[in-house]
Amino acid sequence: MSRSTTDDRFDDDDYPAYTMGSAAEMIGATPAFLRALDEAELFKPLRSKGGHRRYSRHQLRLAARARELVDQGTPIEAACRIIILEDRLEEARRINEELRTAGPSG
Repeated sequence: MSRSTTDDRFDDDDYPAYTMGSAAEMIGATPAFLRALDEAELFKPLRSKGGHRRYSRHQLRLAARARELVDQGTPIEAACRIIILEDRLEEARRINEELRTAGPSG
């Protein structure tokens, strides 16, 4: 694999580059917290060939937001639902902006 291909993967927000241990450390949580987010279906981390969870930067941002909400007293299931809705809203806004800047079609 060429260096540019490797660099492209690590620049990809959805590339599962982080192990559970490093992901937990990065967001200041425990591996059990990340497993709970998986169980609450906030996201599904990729599994390595050995069965280990791998997380992307996008998933880590969602997990960090979940940690904020849980630290404020929000139940984990409610926090996950809030984050899913926030994520969908952000994606809809991004698509809307792309369509707006593309101008009228036809």
